Amino acid sequence: MLNTILHGEKTGNPDLLIAHGLFGSGRNWGVIAKRLSDERRVVAVDMRNHGSSEWSDVHDYPHLAGDLAEVIDGQWDVLGHSMGGKASMMLALTYPEKVRKLVVADIAPVGYAHTQSDNIERMRGVDLSVVNQRSDAVAQLGDIDDGLKAFFLQSLDLKEKRWKLNLDALEANMDAIIGFPEMSGQFEGPAFFLSGAESTYVLPEYRARIKELFPNAVFAKIPGTGHWLHAEKPREFEAAVRSFLNA
Repeated sequence: MLNTILHGEKTGNPDLLIAHGLFGSGRNWGVIAKRLSDERRVVAVDMRNHGSSEWSDVHDYPHLAGDLAEVIDGQWDVLGHSMGGKASMMLALTYPEKVRKLVVADIAPVGYAHTQSDNIERMRGVDLSVVNQRSDAVAQLGDIDDGLKAFFLQSLDLKEKRWKLNLDALEANMDAIIGFPEMSGQFEGPAFFLSGAESTYVLPEYRARIKELFPNAVFAKIPGTGHWLHAEKPREFEAAVRSFLNA
């Protein structure tokens, strides 16, 4: 069972499950989850091999979807970003009775070419024996965006001097993570594909495949944002998600 972080109390609205992306955790979504919890209970999870959830040698979307299905009691709304978005799509396709409305943040049900193995090597390269505070690890992560460094460092356990990420399993399963299984079914419920206007993760040519799997999909973009749209413009992201869930 996945580690869960609960926000708010059960209301007359369905619960909302939030599934984070690669190298993330449920805690990353704390601000948005707390704000959305004024109308519904929000459950943010740590995906397997992340945060405080169990580690496994297997990390593919059928198993990630199965993990999410175990958390849901009844029928909930589901929001997933990037890797979590793919897991949420797989959940909706394989356990449609578990999902009322689906929100997919900046990802499509297609394979991508951008491996994240270089970032795994960066994290592996940090000498944790000399790291006493997160700033000690900043320089060791090399020449990457400061925001990305800060994101990675949220998964650093300073007390135990370890990454709260199963880097070996994530690297071994990278092809599955950046890919997406061939699916023939459909999720006929409401689906909202919300993207960053400056992101290249959901290209126009992907819409036909999205519509094949999610015939009732609708699309929107948040101006001035890239792949991390929820972090770059959290208020706009929250408003878009809230409007869709309440429609």
